[in-house]
Amino acid sequence: MTTRGAATERPPANAVAQVRLLVIFGTRPEAVKLAPVVRALQASPLFAPVVCSTGQHKEMLEQMLDAMHLVPDYQLGLMRDRQALSSLTSLAVSGLSEIIRAERPTAVVVQGDTTTCLCGALAAFYAGVPVAHVEAGLRSGCLDSPFPEELNRRLVAQMTRWHFAPTQGAASNLRREGIDAASVAVTGNTGIDNLRWVLDSGLGSSRFRTGLRRVLVTLHRRENQGETMRGLAGAIRELAARGDVEVLLPLHKSSSVRDAIVPVLRDAPNVTLTDPLGYFEFTGSLASADLVLTDSGGVQEEAPSLGKPVLVLRETTERPEAIAAGAARLVGTSADAVYQAAARLLDDSDAYAAMAQAVSPFGDGHAAPRIVSRLAAELAPSTPAGPGPNPLPHLASAHYIYRPLRAAIYRRGYRLTVPMSA
Repeated sequence: MTTRGAATERPPANAVAQVRLLVIFGTRPEAVKLAPVVRALQASPLFAPVVCSTGQHKEMLEQMLDAMHLVPDYQLGLMRDRQALSSLTSLAVSGLSEIIRAERPTAVVVQGDTTTCLCGALAAFYAGVPVAHVEAGLRSGCLDSPFPEELNRRLVAQMTRWHFAPTQGAASNLRREGIDAASVAVTGNTGIDNLRWVLDSGLGSSRFRTGLRRVLVTLHRRENQGETMRGLAGAIRELAARGDVEVLLPLHKSSSVRDAIVPVLRDAPNVTLTDPLGYFEFTGSLASADLVLTDSGGVQEEAPSLGKPVLVLRETTERPEAIAAGAARLVGTSADAVYQAAARLLDDSDAYAAMAQAVSPFGDGHAAPRIVSRLAAELAPSTPAGPGPNPLPHLASAHYIYRPLRAAIYRRGYRLTVPMSA
């Protein structure tokens, strides 16, 4: 179901704005990382952003959208309990295609590597609308880990006109894959923009309750669910049983995650299980934590920016910069390895200080203005608002365009005025 948001709830579009951009998100991390971009677009006299949420993390999004000044113009009711990825993907492409047809944006902005990101890029590509990809170029090197994110981001790269890479390493990944270097810009990570915005605004409060050593844990990855996640929960229980540690674990809404974690940790001493924290509460808790254990991608970026050592509970990571900088350590998913790595940091002050004092590689908190500046430079008044007339009229018989030529035309940001067969 597609619903139109109340126009009175969002900052009014600039009356003279010439460039309409459709900004698409569906999960909380996407919203966190696109909020600074939307705020920067709204502040520009050039852009009229239209915001769409697929509701991929509906409950978690509702906690934070108003507080983040991020009110969707469109909301898609796509999610079902234990929904298959194939079902979500088909619904998202169909729903987003309708919105693109209605809004006729000059470009579509997506973020990261979620199913929402993939479907937003695919719907835009089908409509001949150029794509701007925020947080482009992350790679784990393993196609099914994380699943399905690694495949998603590789596919999105093939449909993108503007690749906004958070780090030099991410930009290098894109160039190695044959992406035109002129279409890649290193901006820093927009999640750090938002983190600084929250802390500088004095927002957020910690949910830790004691003066013990504070360990913040997040677990949700599909590839970790089931027996692996139960083992990780056991390691966390053992860590809390030391007696000098308080564990805070906000539970993902996924029933598969809860089925694995809650039976193991429900009655564990010094462990607090909560519903998902609001973004401000999570940021406040992260800022007051001593140690972070996570399989999340975004937390691997945020924690080093606050000087918090991170143990990554995965077999691979698409953020090797944090590992190389010494701010994070990839410990895998063995319960014993996780416990030993955490205990060492709690007991060895030198090892702890080495990680806490590492310099974060994820930017200076000004990524969003760089993104908007690049888009403004390429979409300024000389570019017609909306898709406009066909800039290549001699290609009107687009049904017969050879596929590689047709793909090249799309990559250049043009669209064709007649429908094309698949």
